[in-house]
Amino acid sequence: MPPAAMRRLSTAASWSCKTTMKDLKQRTIRGGIAKLCSQGASFTIRIGSLMIMARLLDPKDFGLVGMVTAVIGVFNVFRDFGLSGAAVQRSTVTEEQISTLFWINILVGATLGVLSLAMAPLVVRFYHEPRLFGVTDALATGFLFNAAGVQHSAILEREMRFTTLSVIDIISLSVSVLVGIGMALRGYGYWSLVATTVVAPLVYTLCVWVVTSWIPGRPRRHVGVGSMLRFGGTLTLTGLVTYISSNLEKVLLGRFWGVDAIGIYGRAYQLINIPTDNLNASAGGVAFAALSRLQDDAVRFKSYFLKGYSLVLSLTVPITFACGLFASDMIFVFLGPKWKDAAPVFRLLAPTALVFAILNPLGWVLASLGLVGRSLKIALVLGPTMIVGYFIGLNYGPKGVAFCYSAVLMLWAIPLVLWAVHGTVISPRDIFLTVSRPLASGIVGAGIVFGLQFFYGAFMSPLLRLTVGVVLLCGVYLAMLLQVMGQKEFYLNVIKGMRSGSPVEEQISVPV
Repeated sequence: MPPAAMRRLSTAASWSCKTTMKDLKQRTIRGGIAKLCSQGASFTIRIGSLMIMARLLDPKDFGLVGMVTAVIGVFNVFRDFGLSGAAVQRSTVTEEQISTLFWINILVGATLGVLSLAMAPLVVRFYHEPRLFGVTDALATGFLFNAAGVQHSAILEREMRFTTLSVIDIISLSVSVLVGIGMALRGYGYWSLVATTVVAPLVYTLCVWVVTSWIPGRPRRHVGVGSMLRFGGTLTLTGLVTYISSNLEKVLLGRFWGVDAIGIYGRAYQLINIPTDNLNASAGGVAFAALSRLQDDAVRFKSYFLKGYSLVLSLTVPITFACGLFASDMIFVFLGPKWKDAAPVFRLLAPTALVFAILNPLGWVLASLGLVGRSLKIALVLGPTMIVGYFIGLNYGPKGVAFCYSAVLMLWAIPLVLWAVHGTVISPRDIFLTVSRPLASGIVGAGIVFGLQFFYGAFMSPLLRLTVGVVLLCGVYLAMLLQVMGQKEFYLNVIKGMRSGSPVEEQISVPV
């Protein structure tokens, strides 16, 4: 075995992660910068892809694929069985444990693929759409591709090699998008969307295998993976409940309102979630890895979390208000005129971006502290109420479902915050103070821009009106946040911290 591979194997073999606080800070900063740049590029690629594909394909094409993904997409919750999170959260992981987890992941991925194949006839019968049989079969392959790269990705996360992971993310996304656009241009219709979905995990897994140079050994019994399986199983069950409660509305819309309805709702849902998904992805992996290392240091744990939380909220708030204010122009610019029916749905879904930005980071706290049981209880309480809301709004089509989705989440926001932080080093006061500053700044900015729109809006094209509105909103928001709310020094310190980080990605020192 080559020396590089031996070093990688020894890293996996005995992982104590005894880093200094300075080293951890530098790695967190560098990881955050890498992830932020990666997600910025990812956002651009995804938005560009959405704009192109929305013009090349029809709503029914997106609706056909959306029908299948809404049903078998639930299997994505099980694709790593929470074992990547379990491997990252543990302070020490052996090579035997990682190898055993790898083969468990492969078994889970293969099982999910077979189950998806078996469900194809049921999907066709449920939606009364024969074309869904082939789509379901093709998407089933993605589960095995995902499973083969889970532990290799976890190795890179444990090493906090987020620059490497970021590059791999961009490569896999870019290749999948190019394949999809190429097929759409050649007239393959909805099959271009299927190809995009399958190619991304395949390329990602190939890349992490090449980068880590780690080859798994034989699975072994009695190597101490029981607690990791319980941790991962709880994460998976939480993800399952969350997935069902967040995606059942798409199944219901597809069944009772048809292909066009789910196509319209699905694209509005995708567009509203792209910014928050990218922000959560850029911060979540870094925050979870860093907070897991600080779980026994309450003071630094709290400091790291609140800084990351503040950054995520400060970026999400203006996006949320922009989506609500400029919904029609955004849909016209990003999707095109044939998607105008998605504008009201998009506007009604806008509040969900803010609620998820408030709630999702609390998952970092619970997972890094090992409180995954509480996350499951929260999901079991929130999920049924969301499902009730879907059935209430279903009679009114996509707009009714979007309204109920947002309403239920907004009603639950404060109780869930109180429940999540109870008994932790993070207090409700910490959360409310952190949220209040960007939220108040966003409300003021949105109010001013809303009034100004009456003076300039009617005389501009959608693109120009959107550009002017976003610039004004961001300008007022930043002035409020930095000057009135007194956050200027905080963000200057963040920028200084970024500049002080070494640009060279180092390995965590691990005694063998």
